[in-house]
Amino acid sequence: MQPRAAATVSTNFQTMLPPDYRLRTMLESDFDAIAEICARVYPAETPYTHAELREHMTRFPQGQVVAEYAPAGSTNATVAGVHFTLRLMFKDFHIDDSWDVLTANDTFSDDNPQGHTLYGADIMVSPDHQHHGLAHALTDAARAIVTEEALWRMVGGSRLPGYGAVAARMSAEEYVAAVRAGTMIDPVLTAHLKDGWAVVRPIQGYLQHDPDSAGWAAVIQWVNPECPPPPGLELH
Repeated sequence: MQPRAAATVSTNFQTMLPPDYRLRTMLESDFDAIAEICARVYPAETPYTHAELREHMTRFPQGQVVAEYAPAGSTNATVAGVHFTLRLMFKDFHIDDSWDVLTANDTFSDDNPQGHTLYGADIMVSPDHQHHGLAHALTDAARAIVTEEALWRMVGGSRLPGYGAVAARMSAEEYVAAVRAGTMIDPVLTAHLKDGWAVVRPIQGYLQHDPDSAGWAAVIQWVNPECPPPPGLELH
């Protein structure tokens, strides 16, 4: 079997990235670098295995997008970030479902080509390549999939790493409302809001190990303006 070739990914941010960066689909040769990024970004979590990443790529190859750094004159490109997505039929799930449930324990075996929702399972940018617009570009690439495949929306779970410090004096609902109003800043949710996401509602138990968020997360969504969900199928 011939190795899979990478495809350049369509995104409005492609031309806005620094000149040494580009977006493309994931390759098997990226697996070690992705596991290393995962270990640095989520030190309390077990990094993705080759088997898991291979399963992602097999199930939905166009939904696994890599940000690549290749400086001029260099023959070696570096994986700088990655975004993993899959398609879900959201009527088969509950809004309170955990990351493990939504990803079928990270196998992506629940990817459904007939699904109307693109689920953003994970987005990571190497600490060496942050503040270059990579997260914005990776998100934009996922939204391009939503538009191109006429999906209804993109859904994700936002960590609330600022909530743990104030959990003793306010509820998660109050905290999320304050972040939405701009009276409080959350390192993750605030960035998502600035990137065009909307909050559906906070949920408990989304991630197994996230003490900084006190076990809470916010369900967020971006609705396709060209193909929104029919009445009665919105998320609440």
